[in-house]
Amino acid sequence: MLRELYPDLHYEIVAMSTTGDKILDTALSKIGEKSLFTKELENALERNEVDLVVHSLKDLPTSLPPGFTIGAICKRENPHDAVVFHPKNSGKMLSLLPEKSVIGTSSLRRAAQLKKKFPQLEFRDIRGNLNTRLKKLDEKEDFSAIILAAAGLKRMGWENRIGQILSPEDCLYAVGQGALAVEVRAKDQEILNMVSALHDGETVLCCIAERAFMKHLEGGCSVPVAVSSMLKDGQLYLTGAVYSLDGSDSLKETMQTSVNYPQQNEDGPNDDVQHVGITAKTVPCQAQQAAENLGAELASLLLSKGAKHILSVARQLNDAC
Repeated sequence: MLRELYPDLHYEIVAMSTTGDKILDTALSKIGEKSLFTKELENALERNEVDLVVHSLKDLPTSLPPGFTIGAICKRENPHDAVVFHPKNSGKMLSLLPEKSVIGTSSLRRAAQLKKKFPQLEFRDIRGNLNTRLKKLDEKEDFSAIILAAAGLKRMGWENRIGQILSPEDCLYAVGQGALAVEVRAKDQEILNMVSALHDGETVLCCIAERAFMKHLEGGCSVPVAVSSMLKDGQLYLTGAVYSLDGSDSLKETMQTSVNYPQQNEDGPNDDVQHVGITAKTVPCQAQQAAENLGAELASLLLSKGAKHILSVARQLNDAC
């Protein structure tokens, strides 16, 4: 995308591994490190070894380390979760699997929602990159199906493995799921200006609302928090939910706000205002603020209804497991 916009520049891609890529025998929610998939990349950014780093937005904490910002969020891929079935179950749906079938997922969020929806199924942890997980599914009889992000499968060219897309009624998705974030040094105006052309306005507003919701709840890898968002006719809709680990206890609400604001010429210090770690010069500032307020207000509503208790119990149980 940058080559198309700036064909005269030379680009070098540096591939890196992170803690989250290397620790494959422990559930993500147990490792206890907030920046599992980001720290090594941010270190390279800080040392000026690279000028920008690309993440799955859902891997980025809602508060970034000082000196960094998300300079671009690209157009969102399908944010929903997908079911990949063992070859022997090809053509089935989750609801049609035999009782006690084992489903693999490394996500507390997915497991909590699906345990409630499909109490006849068993859910077990599965780690590794996409290749590893698909191999574990296909070559062993341990799992009847596994749950993965549809976006990851599509980006890897394995869309044909998707047996079922889970709707928000079945399973709300993770904050930022399906969106790519470009992280840069906050003071590097040249790079910030360059990557800001990649921003997709609709995705930015949805993800600001989702991240503000998560931040206000103080959710993370170790607790089941889920969202669904949509922008339609100038209205931003956000659904947010929290769950107990087994899905038996949950709170879910939907709120909306208008984000129909014109882009103003905001030269000066307002240029670099961050909203939950995002700098989006190409998106109206008032719309960003409205999106952030929506996420915070939805979180406050759930907290007033008892979300804090559900999350703290989930966190304690997860730590004890």
